[in-house]
Amino acid sequence: MPFILRRLLFYVVAAWVALTVNFFIPRAMPGNAVQSVMAKFPNLQPAAYKALQALLGVGHPGSLWSQYVSYLNDIFHFNFGTDVSQYPAPVSSLLAQTLPWTIILVGTATVIAFLIGTALGIVAGWRHGGALDRVLPGLMFLQAIPYFFFALILVDLLAIKTHVFPTGQGYDNGLIPGWHGDFISSAIYHSLLPALTIVLTSIAGWMLQMRNVMITTIGEDYVIAAQAKGLPSRRVIFTYAARNALLPQLQGFGLAVGFVISGALVMEIVFSYPGIGLLLLNAVTSNDYPLMQAIFLVITFAVLIANLVVDMIVVFADPRARTREATA
Repeated sequence: MPFILRRLLFYVVAAWVALTVNFFIPRAMPGNAVQSVMAKFPNLQPAAYKALQALLGVGHPGSLWSQYVSYLNDIFHFNFGTDVSQYPAPVSSLLAQTLPWTIILVGTATVIAFLIGTALGIVAGWRHGGALDRVLPGLMFLQAIPYFFFALILVDLLAIKTHVFPTGQGYDNGLIPGWHGDFISSAIYHSLLPALTIVLTSIAGWMLQMRNVMITTIGEDYVIAAQAKGLPSRRVIFTYAARNALLPQLQGFGLAVGFVISGALVMEIVFSYPGIGLLLLNAVTSNDYPLMQAIFLVITFAVLIANLVVDMIVVFADPRARTREATA
């Protein structure tokens, strides 16, 4: 199928560009990354300079091309180097520790917000001008509130004053992470308030987008013809209108799923949640270049893979997309 090959080629090129940009980041930065690290740790001996050059990938012997080939080989073997601020921990081990927290929390909350917002948008679009349209401005207000401010309000109301939820952290102090009941129940309990924050601030966007597309779709000839045939309203809504209106929504969902990996940075800061967003903040504030580069790659590839999957779904689900691709 030519259209699948074209899509794959586009994303392969995009991945290569991301890898190349990531390679040149520490080499194009003003100043000297090694000297920046040395200044942060004044007790390091001068002999550590060459070790830091190798660690940050800016001091390998040989030409720039040989450094680039060595860098690609390390990336393909998931060797992202050694972390500076938590030396000698490998960067890959830090990513492995934080990624599951972010994927489970932000991913689950994003899916829930997408499903609820899309369902409400379908009903609001079919019955535009009804009760849900009057509720929508209130939901949009929640989305317009600064993210960190809304999170702080929920912490104050539901954690500090009423003690319904914990104020932060990923689990209770004293627990050893593992696949046992105490830790799992504690982790779920600590994730409820951050997840609620994400869901409440995301529903309105999904709902508004689906509502607008539904209003446009129900005016199409095939929907009007289905109504004229006397088909049940439920069948017209879901089989004819919502099915076609859902395709643009899926493309937005692909982007959202891709950025799940980056985490809800502000949310993780407010709740001190041990996800990759908080890890990225710590890497930036501590000039931890290997960790920043690795997180950049993880986020980039997550976005590319998620969009590739959504593109495949849209192309196979929509005959019009296959026709456009075939004639392109």
